Amino acid sequence: MPQDQIVVETMVPVPVAEAWDAYTSPHRIPHWNFASDDWHCPSASVDLREGGRFSSRMEAKDGSMGFDFAGTYTKVIENERIDYDIGGRSATVMFMPQAEHTRIRVSFDPETSFPIEQQRNGWQAILDNFAKYLGA
Repeated sequence: MPQDQIVVETMVPVPVAEAWDAYTSPHRIPHWNFASDDWHCPSASVDLREGGRFSSRMEAKDGSMGFDFAGTYTKVIENERIDYDIGGRSATVMFMPQAEHTRIRVSFDPETSFPIEQQRNGWQAILDNFAKYLGA
């Protein structure tokens, strides 16, 4: 993992297969994929295979702004690892079993528009929502 990548992680109280399903199922992603309560994820699409595309619509609930978080999967190892490209930047999601729990670690190349700490905090907030969705 390159040293300049940002790394965030969480622990969820479910087995790896359940965590994988919640992270990759388009009908489940809108339940957790937002960084704060004034945002939401109205829709998500997933073609979970190498070369497949994904997209999650992220919007402020008041309609003031929004964007599509989209990219292409570059490696998929079921229940273990997802690598993807987002606009020339790479990210990796690792699913690591720990007894009846799963540790999720996301590492990603930062972008240049926002401070590193803001990016780390935003991605961590989304992972925290993921953990809350799964009962952590």
